[in-house]
Amino acid sequence: MQSPSPDALDLKLLHALQVDGRAPFSRIAEILGVSDQTVARRFRKLRTTAGLRIVGMTDESLLGRQSWIVRLRCTPDVAEQLANALARRPDTSHVDLISGGTEVLCAMGARSRQARDELLVDRLQRTPQVISVSAHCLLHTFYGGPLGWLDKTQALEPGQEAALRPSCSEPMAARIALEAADEALLAVLRRDGRATFSELQTSTGQSESAVKRRLERLRSTGILYFKVQHDRESLGHGISAMLWLTVAPSALDAVGRKLAEHQEVRFAGATTGQANLLATVATSSTSELYTYLSEKIGGLDGVQAVETALTLRHVKQLTYEPSR
Repeated sequence: MQSPSPDALDLKLLHALQVDGRAPFSRIAEILGVSDQTVARRFRKLRTTAGLRIVGMTDESLLGRQSWIVRLRCTPDVAEQLANALARRPDTSHVDLISGGTEVLCAMGARSRQARDELLVDRLQRTPQVISVSAHCLLHTFYGGPLGWLDKTQALEPGQEAALRPSCSEPMAARIALEAADEALLAVLRRDGRATFSELQTSTGQSESAVKRRLERLRSTGILYFKVQHDRESLGHGISAMLWLTVAPSALDAVGRKLAEHQEVRFAGATTGQANLLATVATSSTSELYTYLSEKIGGLDGVQAVETALTLRHVKQLTYEPSR
């Protein structure tokens, strides 16, 4: 039975959480002009009907880590098993079944060169059912990270969005090395970005003042940000696709910036490989996807070729929930 589509207030709440995933319900209610109880009730409803979760994420580039997009071609009988195994890894953020279930696409941020090589060189290469492995290093993100599709909805008025937005990040003179206490805090926030200070204190064994201080430092430097995880179908986006674009080097930056402006684009980044630009898009139908490809992508100067693959199923979106 299909769940009811989110209404205007639901979208405002989702957009507010995208702006500040830890904003108190009382603050969101004040800005939206509704009661605290209404916001709490809508939040609970969206958790049930749209799989809403707030997830703490880290900007890997600020920690000196590389992010990789791994594309695996495999036999159909092992694709789902392989996707689930990758989804269970803590260093993966997105895992999709694409191309009718014969390919697995995985976004990963390896903590070390050893962890990267263990997966890409050893484990995957030695899996008999894996036909080919291609790994693409993310060189530059045009859209993604702290920004998500909800930022493009304009559900909130500019003044409301500004009132919710946290303070700007501090300029960083050098990369920050995380301490064990930071890692413990981040591990809890990856499971629940809205965990209370009391819950964070209990889970990490740190004092509440230490938790608050570390949380503020991680957020203000831009290392920690919060993403809204939700079912795309419930928001009218039944079609998801991966686009691999081959772009003339002189046009790469301009095309990437244009993609970031497109309403359909959820992520756009420059990568290594023959196709040097990757984008994920969401539309309501295949006909809308066709229009997007023929008109918006087709109208971009410098695009030499495009490969499109429909997403069959999202196995992992930030967090892995096998029961969903």
